[in-house]
Amino acid sequence: MKKSKISEWENRIFSPEMKMAELIDLNYRLLTVLSRTGIGLGFGESSVAEACRANGMDVNTFILICTMYSLPEYVPDRKILSDADPAAIVEYLHNSHSFYIRYGFMKLDKSMKSLVGPCPEHQKKVILKFLSDYRQEVEKHFEYEETTLFPYVRAMIDGSDGGTYTISEFREHHDNIEEKLEDLKNLIMKYLPESCSGETAGMVLLDLFSLAEDLNIHTAIENNVLVPVMSMMENKRKARI
Repeated sequence: MKKSKISEWENRIFSPEMKMAELIDLNYRLLTVLSRTGIGLGFGESSVAEACRANGMDVNTFILICTMYSLPEYVPDRKILSDADPAAIVEYLHNSHSFYIRYGFMKLDKSMKSLVGPCPEHQKKVILKFLSDYRQEVEKHFEYEETTLFPYVRAMIDGSDGGTYTISEFREHHDNIEEKLEDLKNLIMKYLPESCSGETAGMVLLDLFSLAEDLNIHTAIENNVLVPVMSMMENKRKARI
């Protein structure tokens, strides 16, 4: 039986034995994953497994996250999910939240203010308010995960029953926070005054596309990795009761 394109690609590229430097050469965007898993540069000739072990990162979870970033349509199967470490997943998602707030949105806010500087005052206010409102919405989204979802996952890992909260509650109310960035991208591409266009507009759009893509993968990791992993953990807990 012929392997799928995804299987061939995944098996060819990602393995614990490959050099970490080779992994980055294959997809430089995985530098983002390194920064959020605590793996710094200067890993020399270390393999992926060696670099993960030296930095306290579960290698199976690391490879899974790298696959998610390299294949946006990838959905891991039950075997791969069973090998993932929920604590490492939560830590990665937590570090991603910090990255978005402390760097992603700060960079976007700065470049957006530079972009709309020459614009008429009313248009400037509309665009900056849209970005400000969106950032507040994202921060509220993250706050729920930091104060409700992540403590629940950690409690389950530590052996607690997690109270009355279940992962299905998160799944039912989980929205895609990257969708509104589409409106902002379209606003800049289609309706930005000529006085505000130019190289700065192009750079802002690149930042927006990059942030939207990153947030989309972040959501996919939550929906297609964390949710099913916790569902399996809950089912195992119920079977023991």
